[in-house]
Amino acid sequence: MLFGGLAAAWATDWPGYRGPTADGRAPQSCQPPTTWSEQENVRWKVRIHGKGWSSPVVWGKQIWLTTADEVKADKAPPPKKGDPPPNPVARVSFYAVCVDRETGRVLYDLRLGTEENPAYCHPFNSYASCTPYVEAGRLYAHFGSHGTWCVDTNSGQVLWERRDLPCNHFRGPASSPVVYGDLLYLIFDGFDQQYVTALDKRTGKTVWKRNREIKYSTDNGDYKKAYATPALFVVEGRPQLVCPSAECTIAYDPQSGEELWRISHGGMNGAARPVMGHGLLYLTSGHNARLLAIRPTGRGVLGESAVVWRAGKGVPTRPSLLLDGDLLYMVSDQGIASCLDARTGKVYYSERLDGEFSASPVWANGFIYYCSQNGKTFVVKAGREFVLEAENRLEDGFMASPAVSEDSLILRTRTHLYRIARP
Repeated sequence: MLFGGLAAAWATDWPGYRGPTADGRAPQSCQPPTTWSEQENVRWKVRIHGKGWSSPVVWGKQIWLTTADEVKADKAPPPKKGDPPPNPVARVSFYAVCVDRETGRVLYDLRLGTEENPAYCHPFNSYASCTPYVEAGRLYAHFGSHGTWCVDTNSGQVLWERRDLPCNHFRGPASSPVVYGDLLYLIFDGFDQQYVTALDKRTGKTVWKRNREIKYSTDNGDYKKAYATPALFVVEGRPQLVCPSAECTIAYDPQSGEELWRISHGGMNGAARPVMGHGLLYLTSGHNARLLAIRPTGRGVLGESAVVWRAGKGVPTRPSLLLDGDLLYMVSDQGIASCLDARTGKVYYSERLDGEFSASPVWANGFIYYCSQNGKTFVVKAGREFVLEAENRLEDGFMASPAVSEDSLILRTRTHLYRIARP
C-alpha cells in the first residue's frame, strides 16, 4: 500500500510530483473539464518567465512552481574528450513562483539563488525540472546539486538552503523531492556519484546519506545517470523508500537509510516513479524500456523469483505509470498509450497518440489525461477499451505533468500556467 502520510487532506491540494497519493490519481471528488481550448474553459492564463519543466503543486489557494533564468555565454571553450558539449549558459538564477489559484495573480516571484558558470544542462532538459514539494506553511524547492531551498509560504522568506550536495548531473537535474514526517528525501544519481539522502525538513541538516554501491556494467558515467523520484510504501507493515536508479532499483528504510532490498533490471536515465497495488510494485528500467511487476517482500538481492511478470513494448522512459484498480496505464516517450492488466500484464490495448511525451498521465473522475510535447491533451475514458473522449490543444507544448485541484486542471506549458475550469 502507499505510505498514507503522503496524502493531502483536501481535494484542493496537489502537494508534490504525482499528487496527494504520489501516483497520479486525483481525489474522487475532483471533476475537472474534459474539453478546453485557448478560448474555452480557461479560467486564467499567466506567463511564467525563464525555463522550467517542473510540475505545478497546489496547497489551498496557492500554486507553486520553479523556473530558471539563463544568461547566455559569449563563447564557450571547446570540450575535452568525454565531456558534454560547451555550456552556452554563463549564469543561471533559480526562482520559486507562487500564483493565486483563484485569480492567477503572481503572489511571489522569489529569486532563491544565482550560479555563475553552471554545469551543462541539455537543451531538452532545464535547470528547473525538479518538481517542488509543498505542505502547510512550507515549500521545498529543489534544483539538484545547484541547490535546495525551504521557503515560508506565508511570507516568502527563505528558512534554510543547501548548496553543498555534490553531483555532476551531466545533462541537468530532474529528480523531485519527497517529504514524509520530518524528513525530506532527495536522490542524486549523477555521472560521478550516486546517492540518496534524507534531510531534516525543519533545519535542512543531513540525517542520513547512503551511497548506491551499484556494480555498474560500464565505467561510462553517462550510463550511471537516473532522474527518478522516491516513492514511499508500506510492505508487510514496514515502510519502504523505493528509489529507482540506473541498472537497479533499491529500497531503503526511510528513517535510517538501511538498504532493505535491490533488484537489477539494466537501463539508465530512468525517470518514471514506481506505483504499487495488489501486492506488486510496478517499475520501469529507463532507456532499455522494461516494465517489471515484482513482489517487494524479500531482503537483500531479489532475483527472478520476485518478478511476477514483465513487459517490453510501449514502456516509457520519462512519463510515470498510472494504476487504477486492476488496470495499469502508461504512455511511452514516443506516444504509445497502453492499458495492461495489473495482475497479469495482459495488454488490453496499445494505441498511438499524436506527438512525443515527457509529462506523466493523471486520473480524474474516470478519465486519463495525457499531455504531449506538442501541446495536445488526450482525454481517454478509463477502462479496458480505448475510448478517446476529447482532444484539446493549447498554444505551447507540455514538459510538466498536470495537477488537479477540485474542479480544475492546473496545466503548465513551456511558457504559461493555466487554470482549466468550467465557467
